[in-house]
Amino acid sequence: MPVATKEIQRRIRSVGNTKKITKAMELVSAAKRRSAVQSVVATRKYSQTAWQIVKDLSARTDPAHHPLLHKRDQNDNLGLILLSSNRGLCGGFNREIVELAAKYCNGFAEKNQAAKIEVVLVGQRGRNIMTRHHYKIVAEFTKSDVAESITEVQALAKMVIDDYLSGKYDKVVMAYTDYHSAISQEPRLRQLLPIHSADEELGSVDGDEMPAEKAPAYEYTFEPSPDYVLDQMLYRLIELQIYQALLESNASEHSARMVAMRNASDAANDMIDDLTLSFNQARQQVITAELAEISAGRAAVS
Repeated sequence: MPVATKEIQRRIRSVGNTKKITKAMELVSAAKRRSAVQSVVATRKYSQTAWQIVKDLSARTDPAHHPLLHKRDQNDNLGLILLSSNRGLCGGFNREIVELAAKYCNGFAEKNQAAKIEVVLVGQRGRNIMTRHHYKIVAEFTKSDVAESITEVQALAKMVIDDYLSGKYDKVVMAYTDYHSAISQEPRLRQLLPIHSADEELGSVDGDEMPAEKAPAYEYTFEPSPDYVLDQMLYRLIELQIYQALLESNASEHSARMVAMRNASDAANDMIDDLTLSFNQARQQVITAELAEISAGRAAVS
């Protein structure tokens, strides 16, 4: 019986140490989340408005002015940008976005028998899961926990735009996790190229709904020329969409990890309570057995 109580005490200490780790990770994730959410809030309205202008331009502007506005008849080659995390311990964050991306790729392959699908990774955790689905990974980009500048996605944006213009891809789609609140994140797909007028907007923060309004019938005037303005603007705004998706993904990741670590800490508390109860019961059994032995010994002497 003493051996059992020592084992229970060892398990209580072990679970308590684990709880300290999960609590510390929760606090770190909470701090990173605050910074990430501030970045999301600061850029989201601008990103939404800019993308709405791009979509409106694609519907109203002669595609001859810029190759990114050309509509392609064939749809055989897909480039998928997948934003995942660098580390685990964030609940179902990576699993949900990778499953959504794999489902889309499978559907694309079924509709296009000659489909060629390539994956570009941002973040390390998506590699193993996408490899299991046998999709070709052509590039991997590093992902910081808190994105500080749009320069972090410029190389990625240039690569996919150049590959699209060269004809390597007929469609470029981005898979990321849209941030809504600390407990709500939504895996989402967004078509970057070709630019299409029908598209979903980025999400809302803490219940602050931001629905996409119907675009007014603007008439655009280009100075000095449509070709010059579009060439300067379209590249930058596609970069902006990738950067905004990175901010959304970071905020979602830190929120998911914060909640996961909080749940782990709560589970550790429950386990410690159960182990403490078992320890007290074991001690009570030991004391009861010792009292019984003492009483039996005294009765034998009498």
